Amino acid sequence: MKKRLKKTLYLSLGSLFLILAVMGIFLPLLPTTPFVLVAALFFSKSSDRWHQWLLDNRLFGPILSNWEESRCMPYFAKVLSFSMMTLFGTISIFTIDILWLQLLTPLLIAYAIYFITNIKTCQ
Repeated sequence: MKKRLKKTLYLSLGSLFLILAVMGIFLPLLPTTPFVLVAALFFSKSSDRWHQWLLDNRLFGPILSNWEESRCMPYFAKVLSFSMMTLFGTISIFTIDILWLQLLTPLLIAYAIYFITNIKTCQ
């Protein structure tokens, strides 16, 4: 019973993080890659089928395979991440009317860029 509950919890968390990752494709303040990595971790502990589906996914699969095999991120994914964060973050700053969010946005983007910069680049 305890093992089944744990698998259900991990599967639920994997699903939640996958939903956040998909939202991160469209929302500049949600980083897609870390959420996909966390989703893969939870799926690997709960469901071989879901974990394999994520590895076989056209969008997320290559990033996950690189990460699981060599803890690296492709150059194009880094450039795309930086570009999207900068573009949509800048748009967000100028379209949000709440001052604390305008001030927080560049800090979150800077942290995300710092985080991604420190990930090894795949060959």
